[in-house]
Amino acid sequence: MGAKQTVDPEKDFVPPEFTVKELRDCVPKHCFERDTMRSFSYVAYDLCGVAVLAFCASYIHLLPLFLRAPAWVLYWVCQGIACTGLWVIAHECGHGAFSDSKTVNNVTGWVLHSALLVPYYAWRHTHSQHHKNTNNLSRDEVFVPRTKSYRGLQGKPSTPAWMEDSVFEDTPLYHLAMVTAQSLFGWPLYLYRNASGPKYSQGASHFNPTSVLFRAEQFGQIVISDIGLLLTIAVLTCACWMFSAATVAFYYGVPYLMVNFWLVTITFLQHTDATVPHYNDESWNFVRGALCTIDRDFGWILNTCLHHINDSHVAHHVFSQMPHYHAIEATEHLKKKLGKYYRFDNTNFLLALYHNFKHCQFIEDTGSVLFFRNTSTLAVSS
Repeated sequence: MGAKQTVDPEKDFVPPEFTVKELRDCVPKHCFERDTMRSFSYVAYDLCGVAVLAFCASYIHLLPLFLRAPAWVLYWVCQGIACTGLWVIAHECGHGAFSDSKTVNNVTGWVLHSALLVPYYAWRHTHSQHHKNTNNLSRDEVFVPRTKSYRGLQGKPSTPAWMEDSVFEDTPLYHLAMVTAQSLFGWPLYLYRNASGPKYSQGASHFNPTSVLFRAEQFGQIVISDIGLLLTIAVLTCACWMFSAATVAFYYGVPYLMVNFWLVTITFLQHTDATVPHYNDESWNFVRGALCTIDRDFGWILNTCLHHINDSHVAHHVFSQMPHYHAIEATEHLKKKLGKYYRFDNTNFLLALYHNFKHCQFIEDTGSVLFFRNTSTLAVSS
């Protein structure tokens, strides 16, 4: 029950040969200019949103009983989106795209990320390695695909991930449960034990200054990251004492889980798709890796609230120090230059999340350019 794509991404794919200079030259120079005050205006915008939503939530107890549950759900969803916007700004600080001042970048990023229980410097270091080695099978840092042998599937038939079947086939409840667990708890698991990271660092913690993830000279910065988290935990603990644990859970805890959902959803969908290749050391280069990304349209409201991290991610990977407020303009120029190598998908993000989690299961053990496969028994049409 399904249709095969008309183009086989494995058979027809030819790695791109662009240089960084070629791509930079096609984008107007002003797109690379950082404006500190403009960047802070987005912080103020997001903080106002967070404050207004919390203020509105303080009146939910006055609503009729039958409206209180849906009102809290609406608050959790909206607050999760607003806080994810702040996370995106903090992430931009980590790239040095927020300001020309390194101090402004780091102080702002540390404060915002710590408030969201993210170890700023630890995340900045591993995320930097991800950008430097995107979709390199031996050096990337996140969502590294597992091989067929790692999954213990040697000798079993496999199907290219682009071979589609019905959403109702192959135990959909299991996949729905797994993708939900990944979306809500994948982010803290990644920070705590580097889940989805490369084999050499599985089990390594972003909170441990002596972790294999970091160099010896980064010890102090990781400690500073941990101090930021401890300060946030201290504030939350005081809030529990002053108001109640339930109040903190309702105002902060559930929105925190919603932020986890958005972070995992956004990052997973940016790099996981049947059409996205993965390279070995011999065939990989920076531009090829940077173009292993997909821009996804979440609708204008989410695109705006998330500062376009989802629909301008190709530009972000090619030019990670470009401010987000120039990325959409840069994307239009990159589209023309990249042609068929520019990837865009406007599939509903929830459907895409489920579909890609289900179908993009592993890659073969050998090859210079590899695409996702799965254990579906569907016949492959010629």
